[in-house]
Amino acid sequence: IEGVIAYDLISITTTDDIEGRAGVLNIEPLMSADIIHAEDALALRDKALKNPILKDMLVSGDGKALMIAVPIEEKDQSYRISMEIEEITSRHKTSEVYHITGLPVAEDTFGTEMMKQMAVSAPLAGLIIFLLMLFFFRKVSLVVSPMIVAMVSIIWTMGLLIGLGHTVHIMISMIPIFLMPIAVVDSIHILSEFFDKYKDGGGKKETFLKVFNKLMKPMLYTSITSSIGFASLALTPIPPVRIFGLFVAFGIMAAWFLTLTLIPAVTMLMPDKYLVGLVKTESKPDRLSAIQRALGHLSTQKSRAILILTVLILGASAYGVSLMVVNDNPVYWFTKSHRIRVADKVLNEHFGGTYMAYMVLKGSEEGLIKTPEALRYIEGLQKHLSTIEVIGKTTSIADVVKKIGFELRDQKPGSDVIPGSSEAIGQFLFLYEMSGDPEDLYHMVDPDYKNAAIWIHLKRGDNMDMKNVIESANAYVALNPPPGGLKSDWAGLTYINVVWQDKMVSGMRRALVGSFLVVTLIMMILFRSIIWGLISVVPLVVTVTFIYGLVGFVGKNYDMPIAVLSSLTLGLSVDFAIHLVQRARQIYKETGDWGQTIDTLFEEPVRAIIRNAVVIAIGFTPLLFAPLMPYKTVGFFMAMIMAVSGLVTLIVLPSIMVVFKNVLKA
Repeated sequence: IEGVIAYDLISITTTDDIEGRAGVLNIEPLMSADIIHAEDALALRDKALKNPILKDMLVSGDGKALMIAVPIEEKDQSYRISMEIEEITSRHKTSEVYHITGLPVAEDTFGTEMMKQMAVSAPLAGLIIFLLMLFFFRKVSLVVSPMIVAMVSIIWTMGLLIGLGHTVHIMISMIPIFLMPIAVVDSIHILSEFFDKYKDGGGKKETFLKVFNKLMKPMLYTSITSSIGFASLALTPIPPVRIFGLFVAFGIMAAWFLTLTLIPAVTMLMPDKYLVGLVKTESKPDRLSAIQRALGHLSTQKSRAILILTVLILGASAYGVSLMVVNDNPVYWFTKSHRIRVADKVLNEHFGGTYMAYMVLKGSEEGLIKTPEALRYIEGLQKHLSTIEVIGKTTSIADVVKKIGFELRDQKPGSDVIPGSSEAIGQFLFLYEMSGDPEDLYHMVDPDYKNAAIWIHLKRGDNMDMKNVIESANAYVALNPPPGGLKSDWAGLTYINVVWQDKMVSGMRRALVGSFLVVTLIMMILFRSIIWGLISVVPLVVTVTFIYGLVGFVGKNYDMPIAVLSSLTLGLSVDFAIHLVQRARQIYKETGDWGQTIDTLFEEPVRAIIRNAVVIAIGFTPLLFAPLMPYKTVGFFMAMIMAVSGLVTLIVLPSIMVVFKNVLKA
């Protein structure tokens, strides 16, 4: 199979066994001839189980399973190779069951299935948004232009991204479904305000001038803040995440430009008679009007109770945030019934572990690893590692040396020990190199015997488990300094995922804090007031704290989907607040009374905000039905984010205006 490193493949047909006969070392393939009879197969199994190096690595301890370790050239070939292996096994399969798993396969399979899922979820999200807008505005012709805005924004964004030579990575494939709901937000505000003003009389041009006079500034600032939320991902050290954030930010600004140009242009082409009919339809009372009135009544009549409850919820949520655990495992990206997840469970029940990590000991002198002190240190380190619950097996050059000594002494009990001199160790290893394939040794030690690697098999690939292993091993090394100046380091995909996660978390933290400060500053500039700037970020603070508090309380791990949602929350929470605060100040300037301001506010301005919250929340619901867990996570938490930020904007902000009306100025 193309992409497989054949000479490094590990199986019962390629792996040597170590045996001693009358003091003579014999190293020969574990399976030197074809297996024809059941007795031969059982003899092969028993032979492998007698070798502690092979037990629980090639043959399961219960003797019921065999493993083949397939090394590959590039991780992004994993899915194709796994499919070709499945094709081979399906041709030769009888009663046995085959499973394929491993981190490379899990990650590449997820990428492949994610691309396929995007081809379903993105159009489905577009259809749902179209139907929702049709429900709100009642006419297909009115909904077409916002959908064109969304589609053109996506085409511009993806076209620019690909045109600049960027690869369509897993994260990049999610750009369309993120842009689709966000791109129609300004369109809903414009159309809602247009019909509210058009029914008062006046032509289309005059009405649009009034609309832009009220909405131009908030629409510009909401687009800027949403863009900043995503552009902040450029502060992360992960290239695909940076590209995702920057191009979504570009798409948001493209949607803003198209909304200001395309929506008025299309509406201006509609006959006046047709628009009058739409206004009459739009003016009919509906269930949404009742919801608006109820929210307005609640925020004015129970304002103090609402603020007290908000503070209590904020405090509880902050405690929930402290419970949040940073952890990820690519295998958990699939549902429990997925073949990758099933294979992972079965293999880790039978073998030492399918998640590999390597503790590397580096020396400065040739032959250092051949010394008794170095090998005994490695042996002691392995014993310590074996006490960690998640580790099912460890293998090193020390195991090979002990196995050689055991066989040369005719398997005498207690003879599997490290020899007392470097000369004896050197002779053992020389015999192995002469009788077998030295390349087998070089998986665990370099040819100069300066460096050695301990193979660590983990039964779980959680980053949290790998971090515990690293901390425990490093603590052992700190308490028991290695001989000869050996230095320890780490390698392997399971370890790389931990490094990646640490960079992701620290990068996301910087991005969130930095963009929050920038957005707060922009709010103060927009409203030319420190107080109004701080009030406008209340929905953001409450929403982010509540969502992450919920993550902590339900025991959901803080992983990549959850991290990316913080950027989305940043933009959309402030979006609603900007429109509400800006309109509240405009109305107060006209009326001079906060009570009347709140009443007017809960007419068309609030209607547009509710429509936007519903469109964005439901626009992500196709993700709930995807077979991939990160999609389900994004779909669920997007609905939660919209619900929380919408309610905080529509209930808490008016309550603040009512309670502090004597100190607030427009």
